[in-house]
Amino acid sequence: DYMKKLRKEKLLILDEWLLYPLKEAEARDVLELVEARNRVASTIFCSQYDTSEWHENLYDPTLADAICDRIIYNAYTIQIEGESMRKRKGIPE
Repeated sequence: DYMKKLRKEKLLILDEWLLYPLKEAEARDVLELVEARNRVASTIFCSQYDTSEWHENLYDPTLADAICDRIIYNAYTIQIEGESMRKRKGIPE
Protein backbone atom coordinates (compact mmCIF):
# COMPACT_ATOMS: atom_id res chain seq x y z
CA ASP A 1 0.00 0.00 0.00
CA TYR A 2 2.82 2.39 0.84
CA MET A 3 4.53 1.83 -2.53
CA LYS A 4 1.22 2.47 -4.32
CA LYS A 5 0.93 5.79 -2.49
CA LEU A 6 4.50 6.78 -3.41
CA ARG A 7 3.85 5.97 -7.07
CA LYS A 8 0.88 8.37 -7.15
CA GLU A 9 2.45 11.40 -5.45
CA LYS A 10 2.92 14.31 -7.88
CA LEU A 11 6.28 15.17 -6.30
CA LEU A 12 8.45 12.79 -4.29
CA ILE A 13 11.59 14.10 -2.58
CA LEU A 14 14.18 11.57 -1.45
CA ASP A 15 16.51 13.42 0.89
CA GLU A 16 19.88 11.98 1.94
CA TRP A 17 19.70 9.67 -1.10
CA LEU A 18 22.23 6.85 -0.77
CA LEU A 19 23.63 8.07 2.52
CA TYR A 20 23.81 4.33 3.29
CA PRO A 21 24.20 1.57 0.67
CA LEU A 22 20.97 -0.15 -0.35
CA LYS A 23 20.30 -3.82 0.27
CA GLU A 24 18.96 -5.99 -2.55
CA ALA A 25 15.27 -5.67 -1.61
CA GLU A 26 15.63 -1.91 -1.20
CA ALA A 27 17.34 -1.54 -4.58
CA ARG A 28 14.57 -3.58 -6.23
CA ASP A 29 11.93 -1.39 -4.56
CA VAL A 30 13.68 1.74 -5.83
CA LEU A 31 13.83 0.31 -9.35
CA GLU A 32 10.12 -0.48 -9.25
CA LEU A 33 9.35 2.99 -7.90
CA VAL A 34 11.42 4.96 -10.41
CA GLU A 35 10.07 2.81 -13.25
CA ALA A 36 6.48 3.53 -12.20
CA ARG A 37 7.14 7.28 -11.82
CA ASN A 38 9.23 7.67 -15.00
CA ARG A 39 7.68 10.41 -17.19
CA VAL A 40 4.55 10.38 -15.00
CA ALA A 41 5.55 12.25 -11.85
CA SER A 42 8.49 14.29 -10.56
CA THR A 43 11.10 12.96 -8.17
CA ILE A 44 13.90 14.91 -6.53
CA PHE A 45 16.96 13.03 -5.29
CA CYS A 46 19.01 15.03 -2.77
CA SER A 47 22.40 13.46 -2.22
CA GLN A 48 25.80 14.34 -0.87
CA TYR A 49 27.28 12.20 -3.63
CA ASP A 50 27.78 12.96 -7.29
CA THR A 51 25.73 10.76 -9.61
CA SER A 52 28.97 9.08 -10.72
CA GLU A 53 29.28 7.67 -7.18
CA TRP A 54 25.77 6.22 -6.97
CA HIS A 55 26.61 2.88 -8.60
CA GLU A 56 28.71 1.63 -5.72
CA ASN A 57 25.84 2.11 -3.25
CA LEU A 58 23.09 0.46 -5.30
CA TYR A 59 23.73 -3.17 -4.30
CA ASP A 60 24.47 -4.76 -7.68
CA PRO A 61 25.91 -3.39 -10.94
CA THR A 62 22.96 -4.56 -13.03
CA LEU A 63 20.39 -3.04 -10.68
CA ALA A 64 22.54 0.08 -10.43
CA ASP A 65 22.57 0.48 -14.22
CA ALA A 66 18.80 0.09 -14.43
CA ILE A 67 18.12 2.51 -11.57
CA CYS A 68 20.60 5.18 -12.69
CA ASP A 69 19.41 4.98 -16.29
CA ARG A 70 15.86 5.77 -15.21
CA ILE A 71 16.86 8.51 -12.77
CA ILE A 72 19.58 10.33 -14.70
CA TYR A 73 18.13 10.15 -18.23
CA ASN A 74 16.31 13.46 -18.88
CA ALA A 75 17.16 14.71 -15.38
CA TYR A 76 18.20 18.18 -14.35
CA THR A 77 21.26 18.11 -12.10
CA ILE A 78 22.09 20.90 -9.70
CA GLN A 79 25.48 20.82 -7.99
CA ILE A 80 25.86 22.93 -4.87
CA GLU A 81 29.49 23.69 -4.11
CA GLY A 82 31.17 25.06 -1.03
CA GLU A 83 30.26 25.08 2.61
CA SER A 84 27.24 23.23 3.96
CA MET A 85 23.93 25.08 3.63
CA ARG A 86 23.32 24.37 7.33
CA LYS A 87 26.51 26.25 8.14
CA ARG A 88 25.68 29.09 5.74
CA LYS A 89 22.07 29.57 6.83
CA GLY A 90 22.33 28.37 10.43
CA ILE A 91 21.99 30.35 13.64
CA PRO A 92 25.03 32.57 14.19
CA GLU A 93 27.16 31.73 17.21
